[in-house]
Amino acid sequence: MGGGQVAAEELRLLIERAERLEEEKKGIQDDIKDVFAEAKGRGYDPKAIRTIIAIRKKKREEYQEEEAILETYMNALGML
Repeated sequence: MGGGQVAAEELRLLIERAERLEEEKKGIQDDIKDVFAEAKGRGYDPKAIRTIIAIRKKKREEYQEEEAILETYMNALGML
């Protein structure tokens, strides 16, 4: 029975840790939302900023390949 109590305690601690991290994540998400609201208030386009952030996360080669494919498809559809 002692082993079950240790496992229950460990499980409780893991759950509490996950709950704390979820709270921190919520706070960070709220901060990010505030940054985008501020950007919009200053005349910047939040959608464009999000796109730039997504691009910056990618490797240069990966982004260039995606752009080349997109351009090929847009040419095929007569959009360029």
